[in-house]
Amino acid sequence: MTNLKLLEHLETYLTEPRKEKFTKVLSQRTKHFTVATEDVYQLHNTSAVMRTCDVFGIQELNIIEEQNSKNIDREIAMGAQKWVDLNRYNNVRDCISDLKNNGCQIVATTPHTNDCLLHEFDVTKKSCFFFGRETEGLSQDVLDAADCFLKIPMVGFTESLNISVSAAIILQHVTTKLKQTDINWKLTKEEKLEKRLDWCKKTIKSYEEIIERYNQSIKFNP
Repeated sequence: MTNLKLLEHLETYLTEPRKEKFTKVLSQRTKHFTVATEDVYQLHNTSAVMRTCDVFGIQELNIIEEQNSKNIDREIAMGAQKWVDLNRYNNVRDCISDLKNNGCQIVATTPHTNDCLLHEFDVTKKSCFFFGRETEGLSQDVLDAADCFLKIPMVGFTESLNISVSAAIILQHVTTKLKQTDINWKLTKEEKLEKRLDWCKKTIKSYEEIIERYNQSIKFNP
């Protein structure tokens, strides 16, 4: 109840269109699917994947930086870093362990002898889609831990796509297909409340001063 009252207070500082936008976007957000990028060399690729996650309603992006640690390219991400939750890891095994503990199957987006074509993918399973380095692809750790190998059908001479393009194709397909099922893929009420508070914090100017005044008012008027 305290958080709800705080949210109601903070949203008085937002315009009606902004509040409506929060509600609309959150109604399409999901944690049923998530994405992981592994040691991507080109900064703009990770930033573009983040933007793709935002566009298709993926709330969480896992960034593994065992060898390459860089800041998100704000220009490419175009503000998506405000709206998508980033989980950063310096160890791929820790990332995989956390995902599996959270009930996610590990999906390696790479051609494999036992691969699954995109249109055959079972969207009912909670999944994390792993995208690897631009040249080397995914590490052996990811391949060994993978529960599924996913392949985008291609009929040209080119055998691979840029990771941000691959992510866009895959996420557009699986999220569209997911919404045609009866699965409860949306965020919970608690998760939506948490994100509204977080987005208010990232949107409202003088947020800290507003919170300080709010806390003072609660202290004297409990």
